[in-house]
Amino acid sequence: MMRTRPLKVALLGCGVVGSEVARIMTTHADDLAARIGAPVELAGVAVRRPGKVREGVDPALVTTDATALVKRGDIDVVVEVIGGIEPARALITTAFEHGASVVSANKALLAQDGAALHAAAEKHGKDLYYEAAVAGAIPLIRPLRESLAGDKVNRVLGIVNGTTNFILDKMDSTGAGYQEALDEATALGYAEADPTADVEGFDAAAKAAILAGIAFHTRVRLDDVYREGMAEVTAADFASAKEMGCTIKLLAICERAADGGSVTARVHPAMIPLTHPLASVRGAYNAVFVESDASGQLMFYGPGAGGSPTASAVLGDLVAVCRNRLNGATGPGESAYAALPVSGMGEVVTRYHISLDVADKPGVLAQVATVFAEHGVSIDTVRQQGKDGEASLVVVTHRASDAALVGTVEALRKLDTVRGVASIMRVEGE
Repeated sequence: MMRTRPLKVALLGCGVVGSEVARIMTTHADDLAARIGAPVELAGVAVRRPGKVREGVDPALVTTDATALVKRGDIDVVVEVIGGIEPARALITTAFEHGASVVSANKALLAQDGAALHAAAEKHGKDLYYEAAVAGAIPLIRPLRESLAGDKVNRVLGIVNGTTNFILDKMDSTGAGYQEALDEATALGYAEADPTADVEGFDAAAKAAILAGIAFHTRVRLDDVYREGMAEVTAADFASAKEMGCTIKLLAICERAADGGSVTARVHPAMIPLTHPLASVRGAYNAVFVESDASGQLMFYGPGAGGSPTASAVLGDLVAVCRNRLNGATGPGESAYAALPVSGMGEVVTRYHISLDVADKPGVLAQVATVFAEHGVSIDTVRQQGKDGEASLVVVTHRASDAALVGTVEALRKLDTVRGVASIMRVEGE
């Protein structure tokens, strides 16, 4: 039997995502009520610019006083889509204190202060849901928190930023340079006017922290995630990748160590074989590949950003939280019981593709091979091309630690026959 008294929702932020949340709540009101077991009512919308016309939003609901809105006491659920650290953190904490559960899309805040927010939610007996914080419409957080709760996840490997995937895909498919591809992404609206958060990997790193924490039942903060941007990726790197049967993606990689005693989380460009499912992810789409003991290999794919896809994830959380509210229950909170140490990048083991500029004369290859051997890095393949006294030497290693590779490269730079290190690229997905 449906309850007639509505559940009241406060919306913090009414931009691209927030306006879609408000629209869907209005246009799908009957369906949402049927799925929840009670009507949901948009009780207030906090914005910074109250004079802006917001189609489908009653101007009487609009306020600039977000704090007063979450303190009302009659609010059942607060939906936070304003982003950033403050005032979002204070508003979410205040919402818990005044009896509301929270649905958030705030990856930066959750990556930085997720533990404190979970603790506040638990203290007040409220829900904190955030499916929309990672990979837009793709169901990912809930499968990791619930569907795979009985399994042991060993690795999460994913493309979690649509802007960077669009740029790299354009470079791969057309031969465009980095700046040319970025300019096109900006013109099409895939990249922000300031694309730093995307192309330097900050956005993906925040998502990696969230995914690693859930997958490994361990607190992983943004500062724990190793990060490299993609601005240095060149057309020559793509040419080398193609010769290896690979392409290049900006990957978020969260791994459990082979002995199970620690975890790592990292974001960086990497070559990935064309046979791997992630290699075929095109345009601005996202995909996440999960490897676990019992389930084996799973892949989640779809649009990772945009108003409608992200709003879809928000509304899914809203339905779940409202159902919990009606039943007097809460959903799963933070699971950090494993408390595994988070290792640094130096302990990560993977393959490497190294391109060297060297002198074109006898003995160079032997010198280079000796340096690799002295640092315990095994060579898989070598390719050398020379002309007019100069040559390029491409070395692909077997799996080695990042620390060993760093020592190898430092020693290579000291060789008189090595003119420079043109590029270093990790090889993943094998």
